[in-house]
Amino acid sequence: MIGKTISHYKILEKLGEGGMGVVYKAEDTKLQRTVALKFLPPALTIDPDAKERFIYEARAASALDHQNICTIYEINEADEQTFIAMAHIQGQTLKEKIRSGPLKLDEALDIGIQIAEGLREAHRKGIVHRDIKSANIMVTDDGQAKIMDFGLAKLTGRTNLTKEGTTLGTVGYMSPEQARGEAVDHRTDIWSLGILVYEMVTGRLPFRGDYEQAVVYSILNEEPEPMTALRTGVPMELERIVAKAMAKTPGERYQHVDEIPVDLRAIKMMPSGVSSSYSSMINVSRASASRPTRWKRAIPWALVVLLGITAGVACRRLWGRAPEGSSAVRRLTLRLPDTEPLWLSLGFQEPSMALSPDGTELVYVAYRDGARQLYLREMDQFDARPIPGTEDGRNPIFSPDGEWIAFFTGGKLKKISLSG
Repeated sequence: MIGKTISHYKILEKLGEGGMGVVYKAEDTKLQRTVALKFLPPALTIDPDAKERFIYEARAASALDHQNICTIYEINEADEQTFIAMAHIQGQTLKEKIRSGPLKLDEALDIGIQIAEGLREAHRKGIVHRDIKSANIMVTDDGQAKIMDFGLAKLTGRTNLTKEGTTLGTVGYMSPEQARGEAVDHRTDIWSLGILVYEMVTGRLPFRGDYEQAVVYSILNEEPEPMTALRTGVPMELERIVAKAMAKTPGERYQHVDEIPVDLRAIKMMPSGVSSSYSSMINVSRASASRPTRWKRAIPWALVVLLGITAGVACRRLWGRAPEGSSAVRRLTLRLPDTEPLWLSLGFQEPSMALSPDGTELVYVAYRDGARQLYLREMDQFDARPIPGTEDGRNPIFSPDGEWIAFFTGGKLKKISLSG
């Protein structure tokens, strides 16, 4: 093909090859510009369904005009070959960038935001990509991300072009419903975006295995290792965003991709990627929050402040109001084991701790062996204990009588008795 002219495009070199096409760099002899031509592989030209998907890719993508989506110029046929002419992008795929290691946190956030904004435009026009992966994201030399290859896209409500029970996509990035061969909607792209952010931050995929069936099993049945366990300095709020994007049940994920850039930008606005503001628990403004460099440093100080309040409440209840004019201050520091870090959801009004009405008990959310659970610390005891039945719980709330704790898990509100 090198040196051959197809229509008014002169083939210059081969750029790459995938399951749905072979891509060449070419010169548009009419408009004097460099383009990328994607041809349907010869082995698939006899498959009418594959050819229809290929043509549909161009029609779907050509309806999109966004800075984070590769521009499609035309679809054409010449010499019995069907091809798409698209913009030639100077840069490298996201997969190639990650190959050298995890990205800097700010860069990962920027690329994640751009991908989400490109998907927002596609979803707004009823187009689901269904194959979002690092190899399908080009990053230009100036850091602009562009979504490529809408070969697996489908319009909402359009008849599926694949046979029933057949999966399209790339193992490792597939959503659970996609891996099962079920009907998918825009939330499958949200899942894959969560995979991409995880991959950019940690340098590895969250679901892995020696063979494809093992990866699919992991996607359907296992939870990935927390990013905070694989890399220091990862904000816990980013952990929450990725976990929500990768919820196995579509109804528990982000329901609209345009929510994700808002949350990612909020992390970028936090000092050093983190915030020690607990405005929902104590009356401290975000503007006066301290500036820790790592989320672990925020934990002891947050506990110091909270437990200072705890001690004050307890003392007031036990010994009555302090004499007027007294300036005595009581403080208490609670230190958590390194194996049970506090689960922090910073800046989004989701408290990780709750104090009993009488100030004698503290319930908090912590990680242990990659699993989240509620822990109870009685203030007259040295150790905390996990509360059975609260696995994956968050946002603890005490009942007015202090006998029950309510919490959220799996999108549901549950309660459990602290007396057993």
